[in-house]
Amino acid sequence: MLETAANRYTQIRNATSTPGELLLALYDGLFRFVNGAKIAIEKKDLRVARELLSKAYAITSELYIALDHDVAPELCQQLEGVYGFAMDRITLASRKGETAPLDEVIRVLTPLREAWQVAVPQAQRELAEAGQR
Repeated sequence: MLETAANRYTQIRNATSTPGELLLALYDGLFRFVNGAKIAIEKKDLRVARELLSKAYAITSELYIALDHDVAPELCQQLEGVYGFAMDRITLASRKGETAPLDEVIRVLTPLREAWQVAVPQAQRELAEAGQR
């Protein structure tokens, strides 16, 4: 029953969230899975680590696929490189059972996450202000 309630909450949140809020949720999930995988690798629980890394890879892949080159071609090209690097490191960590590649993922994605955490609320404020005019 608790799992059903959690699934329903997630469905409602996804249906009512803005694209920016969903982007932040994806980054939060990605970091949660990467950090969980690091802990699992340190505990030598590679089954759990690989499961979490599979989820982290799926999120990174979705971020990669969602890039809209028509809107910002240069930015998308740069983000493709970052996301491609992260997917490569996640794959390496899963294959070798090592945490060092995950530290690299965290290092390259943290500035993006921090930028989105500032940009999304700012964009929402600007849209709200424009709507009041």
